[in-house]
Amino acid sequence: MQEKIDRVVEVLQKAVRDFSPVCFANSLGAEDMVLTDLIAKHQLDIEMFSLDTGRLPQATYDLMQEVVDRYSVPLKVYFPDNAAVEKYVAQNGVNGFYGSVELRKSCCFVRKVEPLRRALRGKRAWVTGLRRDQAVTRGSMEVSSFDADFGLQKFNPLLDWTNKDVWAYIRQNDVPYNKLHDQFYPSLGCAPCTRSITPGEDIRAGRWWWENPEDKECGLHVVKPALLKRA
Repeated sequence: MQEKIDRVVEVLQKAVRDFSPVCFANSLGAEDMVLTDLIAKHQLDIEMFSLDTGRLPQATYDLMQEVVDRYSVPLKVYFPDNAAVEKYVAQNGVNGFYGSVELRKSCCFVRKVEPLRRALRGKRAWVTGLRRDQAVTRGSMEVSSFDADFGLQKFNPLLDWTNKDVWAYIRQNDVPYNKLHDQFYPSLGCAPCTRSITPGEDIRAGRWWWENPEDKECGLHVVKPALLKRA
């Protein structure tokens, strides 16, 4: 386990050395809490931010506050453009994202992708907590690669970690985590698009459960984000 931890730290150090300024997109999931802890422990020059979509579960907000209280690394929070959210709701309804994959991805674009673009502005690299075995859409990702969509280097230091690795680190280092994980929510997002899973279900089964697995991305980690369109 220590060897895996050391490799993650090396990746983060390389990102800072070769691509500063670097930022870390902290979704406040279990993987991202591992990275939060490592960045803080090693005092790495990596800015940290979260995206508040306006539809997050209360447990995520509770953890967001705990991160601010516990760690010395500042957590900047980005919000969606209010005019864009108002336009989407006026056109499609407050829960219009249930209507189709296109409408769901349009909602994700407004609430996540556009704020992410602002968060990444002026940076040369960003760090995520993505793991290869989380979803079929992530099998071809690399630990370090150029993100052509956002125009900067992307680092996925935990890419080859297992779910067991993540939780071993959290337990051994007393890292705070989202309490929804204790209620069988392995993957967390917006409240209306996330549910608990049953034993044996895929780890991403609780995200956008009405869609096919190959569609289950929000636009943060794919090449072409969905555009806001009228229904």
